[in-house]
Parts: sequence; C-alpha cells; structure tokens
Amino acid sequence: QVQLVESGGGLVQPGGSLRLSCAASGIAFSLYPMDWYRQAPGKERELVAAISSSTDTNYADSVKGRFTISRDDAEYTVYLQMNSLKPEDTAVYYCHVIRYGINYWGQGTQVTVSS
Repeated sequence: QVQLVESGGGLVQPGGSLRLSCAASGIAFSLYPMDWYRQAPGKERELVAAISSSTDTNYADSVKGRFTISRDDAEYTVYLQMNSLKPEDTAVYYCHVIRYGINYWGQGTQVTVSS
C-alpha cells in the first residue's frame, strides 16, 4: 500500500522560507518521479514542481528561482524548499506519485504566507 505523508507546512511572513517533506512507503521510491502540487481556496490543484528518478527537475513558472525540489532515495523522501514566499503561495501542498497508472496523494500540508 502506497502512503505519502507530508510535513513542514505552517505560517510564514512574506519573504520567508519553509521546507516541506514527503515521506513515502509501499513503493520502490527510487524508480518513480515525484511531484508537489498545491491547491489554493477556490482554485484548481496545480503542479508546482516535479523530479524524475534521475533527478531532472521542472517547475511552474510562478515558482521558478524560488522553490527547489529534491529527493533522498535512501530516506524515501522528497523535499520542497520554498524561499522568498509570497502571499499567493498560500495553499495546501500535496505530494504525488503515479504507480501502475494509479494516482497517489498525501493528506496535504497547509502553507500560509501572511504578515
């Protein structure tokens, strides 16, 4: 059974930083691309960042240069380092993986950027 557990969200002032973590289990972690999505109130869920099994990365234009996705295959964990946070980054952030054509999501972690 695939499980994804996010942590690291919270309240931060504009310009601040947070590091999200997603611990995976039930999956041969190193073989799979991993993604971070977010969903703000009243908006659709959107892809924020993705990392392949070979650590190639890509980012939404809105976060390029501010967010960094990384992975530790030994720890079965994917990270999202978020710097220079803006109020528009406020959302629930979800970890995601596709395994055998099935989408798996974590429970989400709330990030609120506000003064």
